[in-house]
Amino acid sequence: MSWGILVVIVVVGLLALWVGGTYNRLVALRNRYKAAFSQIDVQLKRRYDLIPNLVETAKGYMAHERETLEAVTQARNVAVTAGRAASANPGDPAAMAGLAAAESQLTGVLGRLFAVAEAYPDLKANQNMLALQDELRSTENQIASARQNYNEVVMVYNTTRETFPNSLVANAFNFAEAKLFEVDVEKERQAPRVAF
Repeated sequence: MSWGILVVIVVVGLLALWVGGTYNRLVALRNRYKAAFSQIDVQLKRRYDLIPNLVETAKGYMAHERETLEAVTQARNVAVTAGRAASANPGDPAAMAGLAAAESQLTGVLGRLFAVAEAYPDLKANQNMLALQDELRSTENQIASARQNYNEVVMVYNTTRETFPNSLVANAFNFAEAKLFEVDVEKERQAPRVAF
């Protein structure tokens, strides 16, 4: 065998190892951001499960605020649907944008519910309502933490897939850009105020 053929075989072998290694790293990073999103999904489901209890507790005291209670229920249902779409395909730009919009809307109507609830002293003192507030506050903190972790993993994945020469492998094997989970409006970046 001539040296030329041996050099070609070694170069092709090294190239194959590099492509395989880069491909495997991209797969691992994609799996990491999907796993990180599952933590957001768990906390969002917990939040969605708390909201009907919150509405039911408030309903007895806020009989004249039916529109607000219905808005919370409707926003929750939209957020659940958006959450399912994002859970089915974490990182998908359309799914993540839909989830961010639904979560922003839900946060807004929850804030409105809490603002209206302040006019009802009996509701503010209700032990069930106080317990739900604490649960919701804890859940909001866990959502924020899970979202931060997800966004960090997505940044590593996106940076890895966009840098040269990794981008050659990423484009060849259709590794799509993952979308961050961001809330756009500064006011909505804050957890809803749940203190009475």
